[in-house]
Amino acid sequence: MGIWDAVVNGSFVPMHVIKEETVKKPWSEWSESERKKAQYDSLAKNIITFALNMNEFFRVSQCNSAKKCGKY
Repeated sequence: MGIWDAVVNGSFVPMHVIKEETVKKPWSEWSESERKKAQYDSLAKNIITFALNMNEFFRVSQCNSAKKCGKY
């Protein structure tokens, strides 16, 4: 997964299965590679917002994910 994947697919959230139920992993249990994948969304949001003028910036700066910013 790379930066573009974060734009297309949304943010990466590490998950694990407990008793046949998929749940989010606590941050303290994330591996180094999972932390890196999760940061791709933030990097994508930064790239998107740095390329905008001030009016556009304020519209998308509150997006929860790079994928949602890409819809503007």
